[in-house]
Amino acid sequence: MRSFEKSQAFLQRAERVIPLGSQTFSKSRTQYPMGVSPYFIERGQGSHVWDMDGNEYVDFIMSLASITLGYNDPDVSAAVARQLQDGVIFSLPHRLEAEVAELICELVPCAEMVRFGKNGSDATAGAVRLARAYTNREHIAQCGYHGWQDWYIGTTARNRGVPVSTRELTHPFAYNDLASLELLFKKFPGQIAAVIMEPMGATEPAPGFLQAVKDLAHAQGALLVFDETITGFRLANGGAQAWFGVTPDLATFGKGMANGYPVSAVAGRADVMKLMEEIFFSFTFGGEALSLAAAKATLTKLKTQPVVPRLTQLGQTIQAGLKQVVAEHKLDDVFSVSGHPTWTFLNIKDARGATVFDIKTLLMQEQHQRGILCLGAHNLSYAHSDADIQQLLGMYREVLPMIGQALDTGTLRQQLRCEPLVPLFKVR
Repeated sequence: MRSFEKSQAFLQRAERVIPLGSQTFSKSRTQYPMGVSPYFIERGQGSHVWDMDGNEYVDFIMSLASITLGYNDPDVSAAVARQLQDGVIFSLPHRLEAEVAELICELVPCAEMVRFGKNGSDATAGAVRLARAYTNREHIAQCGYHGWQDWYIGTTARNRGVPVSTRELTHPFAYNDLASLELLFKKFPGQIAAVIMEPMGATEPAPGFLQAVKDLAHAQGALLVFDETITGFRLANGGAQAWFGVTPDLATFGKGMANGYPVSAVAGRADVMKLMEEIFFSFTFGGEALSLAAAKATLTKLKTQPVVPRLTQLGQTIQAGLKQVVAEHKLDDVFSVSGHPTWTFLNIKDARGATVFDIKTLLMQEQHQRGILCLGAHNLSYAHSDADIQQLLGMYREVLPMIGQALDTGTLRQQLRCEPLVPLFKVR
């Protein structure tokens, strides 16, 4: 049986100086059952990672979908190493800023001009400020997850510290429910600056939904913003907007655009983007050259190699295999499979007297023992092999029937070697 003793001991040390022991909520102990999970990764190569205790895993989290090509991709690492010889940040802009912007404009349908940030939250906040400046309106309609900034997080359960006046300006609507968006426009006539949404998450858009959102937004004088922090350079080289054929006014990118290096982007119509000259969207490290060198190498590789087709092929194998296991063992009341093949979700429901969190805890306990790192979404990279996919499916063929049997016999809690996870803030 795998041990996680070093991880657990180091977590105690880290929590003395870092709240939750992690800089990222989704990487913290809130997401991983105590005693049966790793907490610190030492290194990664390709699609595999090694934790502090020396345990090896096939990684299907891939740093929260920011690694599209694989850990330590040779082309990206070589580009960064070359740039490092010349410097990291300078007193004037570096040519890479324009070169990467040109690549994004070439690949992304809506992109006519581009500005860079460091995190997805930078980009979404920048797009919201830009939309407000362009429309001279203040209210925002949103759907999905858009980061930590006040304008969005104030609408969620994690809204402590966000002024009420800020919370009152952002309004959620339901995905695939145009009527819920129409109600917002009726409630705030002439006041909504933008509709910002993830174009796809675990659920595929209903036929015509994205176009209907765009038409409604424009009819009401609002801009449409696609948050493509995850879908960009994953569903297609041009993002979900290219995949679904609906072009927004603005889009935001991050995650996989530089294979894990910290850079994000706001891109969109030139007439809107020109207002970036008047609003304040400025970062000391916005033009940091190592991340831009990584982005150039990543986007070039997306153009010249069949990255997205390979991710799609692997994901289709996962979806087919998972659906077969669920059907064979009559587990469709517990599990379902959804999402784009490059970003496939295994959804869990309360079932047979057990909660989602009980079931998820047992699944994670057992997958860690079998060398799989996954949080429910399978974030694929170009480095994943056919053997990696078979190891994943082999784990599911063992563990899902085990969970079904535990549910039927009422012994699921007894099979846990830890306390079950507890309900927390859910990002999507």
